[in-house]
Amino acid sequence: MLINLMTAEGAVIGVERDIIEQSGTIRNILSDVGSTDKPIPIPNVSGPILTKIIDYCRHHRNDPTRRHARESNALEESDSSDAAIQRAIEQMDEFDHQFCRVDQGTLFDIILAANFLDIQPLLDLAGYTVANMMKGKSVEEIRSTFNIKNDFTAEEEEEVLKENAWCEN
Repeated sequence: MLINLMTAEGAVIGVERDIIEQSGTIRNILSDVGSTDKPIPIPNVSGPILTKIIDYCRHHRNDPTRRHARESNALEESDSSDAAIQRAIEQMDEFDHQFCRVDQGTLFDIILAANFLDIQPLLDLAGYTVANMMKGKSVEEIRSTFNIKNDFTAEEEEEVLKENAWCEN
């Protein structure tokens, strides 16, 4: 059965129900309203980003570890974050590695859409990608990479550096 989704631009994209139900948001809408021929509005997600997310969901269609991920989070919450991160890395395949090789604007749009659509494995993948972009960089390099304006005065920045000296390499 096809579910029609309406993008932020008003375009309608049809996607198989079992694919798009990887989205907790869509799954909840469908459980509330049942089957419908009317398009489900996705006002926060553009057509190109929704298409990319559908590609991700289609690729992971038969992967039970990625379906309904929120239900298994209770186990991970009791686990150390390092072990949870290691498991997530081990689950990545070549598709996942290539999926996030996009420009920063697209990557952040994917993060916003994955969060809105409640697709936790995709949100984790994109967040991991951003973390890798920051890994081993100085504060100045991170600001430059992500175009972040430094709004601290020299005194405020010095104070923050003193307070956080324990985490510097």
